Amino acid sequence: MLRATALDLAVLAGHLVLYPSGMAAERRDPPPDGAPQLPTAGRARPPVVLLHGFIDNRSVFVLLRRSLSRHGWRHLESLNYSPLTCDIRAAAELLGRHIEEICARTGHAEVDIVGHSLGGLIARYYVQCLGGDARVRTLVTLGTPHAGTRSAQLISAHPIVRQMCPGSDVVEELRRPAPGCRTRFVSFWSDLDTLMVPVETARIDHPDLTVQNVRVSGIGHLALPVHPAVANGIRQALTVEKAEGQEAADARGAFSVA
Repeated sequence: MLRATALDLAVLAGHLVLYPSGMAAERRDPPPDGAPQLPTAGRARPPVVLLHGFIDNRSVFVLLRRSLSRHGWRHLESLNYSPLTCDIRAAAELLGRHIEEICARTGHAEVDIVGHSLGGLIARYYVQCLGGDARVRTLVTLGTPHAGTRSAQLISAHPIVRQMCPGSDVVEELRRPAPGCRTRFVSFWSDLDTLMVPVETARIDHPDLTVQNVRVSGIGHLALPVHPAVANGIRQALTVEKAEGQEAADARGAFSVA
C-alpha cells in the first residue's frame, strides 16, 4: 500500500504538470511516415477513443497513447468533456456524437474505447443504454465504479458524483437486462485502488455482457492509465477478436506489478 500510494502521488505530480496541455481539443495530425513502429505496425486496427475521468482531461493518456502508437494503432482519439458536466447520460450522448464523427472521418464502422474511472462509466452507459454496442467493439475500463463507490458519497454535492454512488439511478439502469449487447468488456480493477470502495466495485458483474475482469495488484487508482504493465494488458485486450473473448477471459484473469 505504501508503494502504491507513493506511485499515485508521483503520478499526480506529473499529471499536474501535463494537465494544462490537455485542456484544449487535440489536433488530429496524421502520424509522420518515418515514425518508428514496433512489429505490429501496419495491421488494421479500429480507432481507439480515450475517455478521461472526473475533473481530468486527455493529458492523462499521454503515455498510453505513446504505447499504442508505437505498437501500430494509427487512429487514436481523445474526448474532453467539461468538469461542469452534471449528468452521465448527457456525457454519453456527447460521446456518441463524437464516435459517429470519428467513424465518418476514418471510414471505420467500429471503434474501441478505453475509459478511466468516470470515463468508463460514461462509455458503458453509451454502450448499454444508447445503442452504442453497434459502434463499440471493445470497451476497456480502468478503475471504473461499475457498481458505485462509497467514496463518492464524501463529495456528493456534484450531481455527476452522486451518480457514481451505490444505488444511484444510473448504476441501477446499468443493472437492467442488456440482451444481445455486442460489445466486449474488459475491466481492470486494482486491489489497492483506494477510490473504489469496495475495490470489487470496479469489476463488471452482469449476466448479459461478455466480460473479462482483470485484477491488478500493486498500483493505485491514478497509476492505472500510465503504468506500462497495464498498457500491455490494454494492448492485449484490444488485439483479441470478439470470438476469442471468452477464451481470453479464461486465460488472462490477473497480473501483479508489485
